[in-house]
Amino acid sequence: MLAPIDERRPMKDTDLQTLADAYAFIGNSLLKPMTQTEPVGLDPAFWDAFPDFGSAEVAAAVGACRAFAEEAQDRNAVGEDMVERVSMEFTKLFVGPPSPSAPPWETMNREEGVTVGFGQPTFAMQDILRDMGLRVSNENNQYADHMGIELLALSEMCRRAEGDALPESAVAFIEARPAGWAPALHGKVHEAYPGGYFDSLLTLAEALLQVR
Repeated sequence: MLAPIDERRPMKDTDLQTLADAYAFIGNSLLKPMTQTEPVGLDPAFWDAFPDFGSAEVAAAVGACRAFAEEAQDRNAVGEDMVERVSMEFTKLFVGPPSPSAPPWETMNREEGVTVGFGQPTFAMQDILRDMGLRVSNENNQYADHMGIELLALSEMCRRAEGDALPESAVAFIEARPAGWAPALHGKVHEAYPGGYFDSLLTLAEALLQVR
């Protein structure tokens, strides 16, 4: 079963297992609003402990996420509910109504003007999950080509890998699936909420997808 990973448990020691945790955190964050998850992304200490995997791009993205968390703490201190604010951002971007500003499905990001959420990428992801012995299990019945689900699948690939390097199959998956359309999704998020929580989070996702 493809199920959410508990964001609160400590990172593991090996790089691939730590990378798996990083992908799982972002994947889960894209599947549920913060009101339904642990709000660790608004804690600067969480980002202080977040690894950069030796990547300057990841380090810069983590720094931006930490800066957002610091600002969130300041705004909470003057009475603003930042968990609610980020959850409203999530709804506006990925749910709607009337429709999501940044549809989180691969099918709707591969080609301009595509407004249906079930296409060839959905079938491809269903096959990948089936081959991995996984299935989508969530109350919202998300399409399998949701960015959060693709990142959770990648997280599982990292967990199952042997040795210290990503297997070629995982690298091929990254290039064929999430890395191929993450910029399109991020562009829509940035246009709708520049400087928002998910703008920073998807900057981090794109940087992590370059880690090998």
